[in-house]
Amino acid sequence: MKPVRLSAAATLALPRWALFALGLLYILPGLIGRADWKDDAGSFGIMWTMAHGGLADWLLPNIAGMRVPDDGPLAFWLGALCIKLFGGLMGDMMAARMSTIGIFLAGTASVWWTAFHLGRRQDAQPLRLAFGGQPEPDDYGRTLADTAALIYLGCLGLLMFSHETLAVTLQGGLVAYFLYRAVRYVEAQTLRNAVLIGLSLGALVLTRGLLTPITLLLALFACTRFLSVPLTPTLRHLALAVLTALAIAMLWVLPAVSIQPYGVNPVSGWLAWTANQIGLPSWISIKTFFRVGIWFFWPAWPFAGWAIYAWRRQDHLLHIVLPLFFVGALTLLILCDPLPENGDLLKLLPPLAIMAAFGLPTMKRGAINAIDWFSVMVLTMLGAIVWLFWIAKLTGWPAQLAKNALKLLPGFRPEVEVLAFVVALGATIGWIALVHWRISRQPAVLWRAVVLSSGGLILLWVLLMTLFLPDFNYSKSYAVVARQIAASLPPGAGCINSNVGAPQRASLAFYGKLPFDHIGAGKCDLILLQDSVKVHDERESAKPPPGAEWRLLWEGRRAADRDERFRLYQRAP
Repeated sequence: MKPVRLSAAATLALPRWALFALGLLYILPGLIGRADWKDDAGSFGIMWTMAHGGLADWLLPNIAGMRVPDDGPLAFWLGALCIKLFGGLMGDMMAARMSTIGIFLAGTASVWWTAFHLGRRQDAQPLRLAFGGQPEPDDYGRTLADTAALIYLGCLGLLMFSHETLAVTLQGGLVAYFLYRAVRYVEAQTLRNAVLIGLSLGALVLTRGLLTPITLLLALFACTRFLSVPLTPTLRHLALAVLTALAIAMLWVLPAVSIQPYGVNPVSGWLAWTANQIGLPSWISIKTFFRVGIWFFWPAWPFAGWAIYAWRRQDHLLHIVLPLFFVGALTLLILCDPLPENGDLLKLLPPLAIMAAFGLPTMKRGAINAIDWFSVMVLTMLGAIVWLFWIAKLTGWPAQLAKNALKLLPGFRPEVEVLAFVVALGATIGWIALVHWRISRQPAVLWRAVVLSSGGLILLWVLLMTLFLPDFNYSKSYAVVARQIAASLPPGAGCINSNVGAPQRASLAFYGKLPFDHIGAGKCDLILLQDSVKVHDERESAKPPPGAEWRLLWEGRRAADRDERFRLYQRAP
C-alpha cells in the first residue's frame, strides 16, 4: 500500500509570485554591493582576464598572467561573456555575477521541473480516498515541485556557494539539469532527449572535468537496467549522448591543443588535475564527507532518508530509484577524491532535495508541526541576535556585544546605510507575516513544513548581507591593499614578479591595475612577496631571489588580517 494519503486541499500550489520573490531574496543579497572577497576572487580574476584579453586568455584560463590549470573553462566563459555584455552598465564585478544569477535560476528551475514530472506519474500518486477528493496528478506534481524547490533553497550548502562565481556552482546547476533530462529520457526514449543528455554531459566536462559526467552516465545506465528499460535503444541513445558530449568538449580541446596559447597546452594540465581527483576511498575523505555533509545537506538529508524508508514496500519507483542511484554514485565519487572540496558536494543537493520532497507527504502531522515550531523558535532567535549585534556595533550597547562585533575589524567605523536598513526591515516584517500566517491559519498545504525553514534561512542571509555587508567587505576585500601598492610603484614601473595566491593576484590586479608578469615572461625589476607575519624564524619568510640587491618600497596587510603580509621590492640599479 502506498504510504501517502492526501486531500486536494493539501496540494494547493505556492503562488508563482511568492516562489519568484523568495528566489530573488535568496540570490540578490550577497551579489549586489559585495566587494571582491577572497573566497571567489580567483574565479572572477579568470573571467576578468578573459573579458579584457585575447583568444589565448579564453583558451588558457589565467589570472593576470598566472596559469590556473584547475577546472574547465565553461564557468569562466559565461562570466567573461557577461562582463562583455553588461560590464559597461553595471561594472565588471556585478556583470560577472549575472552568470551566477542565471546558474542559480537554471538549477532551481531544473529541480522544480524534475520533481513535477516525477510527482505527476501514476506510481507517485497518493491513495484514492473512499469518497473522492484526492488531488489531480498535475496538482500533486506542482505541490511536490514547490516543496522540492523550497527544500533546495533551504539547504545550507547551497547558501554557502550559490552566491560565488565558482565552477562548482555551475556544476551543481548542470547536475540538476542532467537529472531533469534523465527523468524525461526514462519517460520517453527519444533521440531529442539523448542529445540533450549529451549536451548536459558535455557542459559538465567543460566545467569540472571528466569524472562527474562519466559517473552520471554510468548511474543513468544502471538505473535504466533496474527499471527494465529496453537495452538496445538505451545503448544506442547513450552512445549518441556520449558523441554529443565529446563534440561539445572538442569546442575547447581542439583549439587549445592546436593553438597552444602562450606556448602552453592547457588540456594536458587539465587532464592531470582531473586524474588527481580519483583514488581509493580514504579515512580523510570519509570523515570529511560526513562531518561537512551533516550540515551541508540539511534539511534535505533527513527527509530524503525518510522517503527511502517510507516507500520501501513499493518496487521500481522512478521518483525514488533515479535520485537514489545518482546520490549513491556521486557519493562514491566524492569518497574516492583524495582531497575533497566542500563545494563539490553541491552536485548531491538536487537529487537529495527531490527525493526529500517525496518523503514529506508520508510524515505524520505531529512531526511536521515539530519542524515548524523548531524553525520558528530557532530562526527567529537568530534573526533577533543579528539585529542586536547590529544595534550594538552602532551604539556601543550592549558593551560586550559591541566589543565582540568590532574586535576583528580594527579601524572600521560602522555607519547606517538607509537602503540596507530598509531592505533588512522589510525582510523582517515579511518573516513576521509568514509566521503569523502559519500559526493563525494552520494551513493544510504540503509545503507548509519547509516554507518556514527556507524563509527563515533567507531572512538570516538578507540580514547579514545588508546590515553587516560593510563589515564583510572591510575584512575580506583587498581593495585598500591594492591601492596602497599601486601608489607605491615607481614612475614608469614595468612588470611585477610575485608569489601571491590566485585570489590575491586577482584582487590586486583588478583594484590596483598592477602589471603582473605574464606567462613565459622573464625577470622583472619589481617583486611582490606574500608570507605570514607569524613566521617564527625570519629565515623561513619569503625573500627576493638572490643575485641582486633589492630595496623595500612598501610593506603592509589588510587591517582585519593578522597573519597575511605583503612586501614590494625593487631591484637596485
